[in-house]
Amino acid sequence: MDAITYFLSSWVSPELLALTALGTFLGMYVGAIPGLSVTMAVSILISFTFSWDVNNALCLMVGVYMGGVYGGSRTAILLNIPGAPSAIATALDGYPLAKKGLAGEAIGLSTVMSVIGGFIGIIVLAFAAPLVSEFALSFQPRDYMLIGILGIMLVGSLSGNNMSKGVLAGAFGVLIGTVGLDPLTAEERFTFGVVELWNGINPVAVMIGLFGLSEALSQLHHMDKTSVKQVINSVIPKLKDVRKHLPLSLQSSTMGVIVGALPGTGGDIAALMAYDHAKRITKNPTTPFGEGAKEGLVAPEAANNAAVGGAYIPMLTLGIPGDAVTAVFIGALFIHGLNPGPLLMVEKPDMFWFTVGNLTLANLCILIFGLTGIRLFAKIVECPKGILIPLIFLLSIVGAYAINNSITDVWWMLGFGVLGYFMKMYGYPVGPVILGVILSRLIDENWRRAILSEQESLGGLFSGILTSPLSLTLSAAIIFILWSNLPLKPKKLSWRIKPEI
Repeated sequence: MDAITYFLSSWVSPELLALTALGTFLGMYVGAIPGLSVTMAVSILISFTFSWDVNNALCLMVGVYMGGVYGGSRTAILLNIPGAPSAIATALDGYPLAKKGLAGEAIGLSTVMSVIGGFIGIIVLAFAAPLVSEFALSFQPRDYMLIGILGIMLVGSLSGNNMSKGVLAGAFGVLIGTVGLDPLTAEERFTFGVVELWNGINPVAVMIGLFGLSEALSQLHHMDKTSVKQVINSVIPKLKDVRKHLPLSLQSSTMGVIVGALPGTGGDIAALMAYDHAKRITKNPTTPFGEGAKEGLVAPEAANNAAVGGAYIPMLTLGIPGDAVTAVFIGALFIHGLNPGPLLMVEKPDMFWFTVGNLTLANLCILIFGLTGIRLFAKIVECPKGILIPLIFLLSIVGAYAINNSITDVWWMLGFGVLGYFMKMYGYPVGPVILGVILSRLIDENWRRAILSEQESLGGLFSGILTSPLSLTLSAAIIFILWSNLPLKPKKLSWRIKPEI
């Protein structure tokens, strides 16, 4: 009975209810703007709420977190500009749906599936937190390294029928991610003596350039084509669509919870893996993947929202952050005199169940806010290109500058925008590049840790992989992906390069 009381405490208090709703609403629009991250928003909130009551502060921050994870899908669908890395996979089929005049339907379906994924994550957090945390702790550095490599292999799923271009783009992203000071030895890597490169190249600047600016340049290439006209008859997804895609949503949500519970991963990797899973198990998609398949929209949206509940599991039960945002939450809990970890559920069970109830309330707010105002939001794609393209340029520049208030990030964004335009022209996918940048640190750091843990012996590392069921399973998955994407017949090589747009 006490657990139910704690669970409903934010539901019955008008003040806590309003703060959760406000946080969710603001988070949705923070998440929709490239360059404004949820981590940044929650960090700023700590400085404003450290003197508040702990429940009030957590309600506002939880709302921003949940809303921000969902919000990235809106600009991904409407403008092909993911508001966050976790929405990259959403853009692959969401944007083609918008170009077909189905923006309202795409946003409505993504909203419902995001909410379903969120509920799955919360249910697992409530009833299976200790078990999932124990499983997550069994991962060794070599397993995290293999997850990163698996992610690079999965970019083949984002590259149509040409896996080689996808892997090449992903490898280029990994190379970009290694620029800067070595994380263990602090030695310079690919900096060429330039001090501004010591901190590396910001992934958000790369993302805005590759997705935002390159899209604007591609639109300029097709200025003679008319703008898409939207006819939104209904923003509520059809019941048959929800029922049809529910099994895939549940599978993707489960995957999202598990990936989210792994410290240092997050919704971006969960969404990528879910998209690949959907592409492999869907025999008859509504349309081909990459051209507006609803399955390609459902899977990543369910997974990245389910990853929120998964990220809370190690934070509340072990004091280990599941992602960057929960790392900030740990700092907030310490500021308010709480000690996240194994003793939290014993000493402060009210706080655990309050958090579960608050996450549930924020998820319901996503459903309400997500299905209202879509008609107005979707009018963006009806805007004439003469207005829309300069607006994308402006938002890209402002978003890049807002990362660190640095003009250097703007120059990087412009450079990668031009690069992204030429990549699209010659048929190279841009998504794998930013995913490679994101995964590079995971691969790099855990490769070093794996070698050090095996006394700097490659033989010991391979021996550990062969003797660990988990490592062996991940290695088998990598080999399977490579094998399944090998061409059955050798293709004739052609050295002629022809633009595709």
